[in-house]
Amino acid sequence: MKQQWNDRFNSEEYVYGTEPNEFFKASISKIKPGRLLLLGEGEGRNGVYAAKNGWTVDAYDWSESAKIKALKLARANNCLIDYKVEDLVNIILHFNMYDAVGLIFLHLEEDLRESIHARVINTLKPGGKVILESYSKEQLNYSSGGPKSSELLYSLEDIVTDFNLLNYELLTKEKVILNEGELHKGEAMVIRMIGVK
Repeated sequence: MKQQWNDRFNSEEYVYGTEPNEFFKASISKIKPGRLLLLGEGEGRNGVYAAKNGWTVDAYDWSESAKIKALKLARANNCLIDYKVEDLVNIILHFNMYDAVGLIFLHLEEDLRESIHARVINTLKPGGKVILESYSKEQLNYSSGGPKSSELLYSLEDIVTDFNLLNYELLTKEKVILNEGELHKGEAMVIRMIGVK
């Protein structure tokens, strides 16, 4: 996993662009800034946007290459993000720590997905929100990015099961048009969720 993502991010180009994910941007902009956790943050586009808008950002990813680019993007935007390279299998998330958690196109195998989502709920403060956008299993019919294995794609049932302790402000599966660098471009089938603890 680590080598795959280092290879993907090992270029000058920001392969998913430097602008934030549109769903994340629209969702985080409606929340009073506090402490934000981003898992699978990649090249920093969402963390930098949040930090510029008053959030204290903790970001994690597998890739050292991604971290280098994320911190470069933060410097270019005169903001700070705390970015750690760590295997999500081993990540320790403290109880009641975050006002919001962003899970933007974080695709994990079933056991790790369930474990990470449970830890995310635990680390949210009461009233905190999870902002999630992922490819749905139907994404295999589209060429706009995402895993090529149905085991790494999610169903609405997966999300409902994993986050059943939250109240859903939004939970939907829909077709959208992505324009996020070269690797997320075109029609896509996504799941979007905002869940409140």
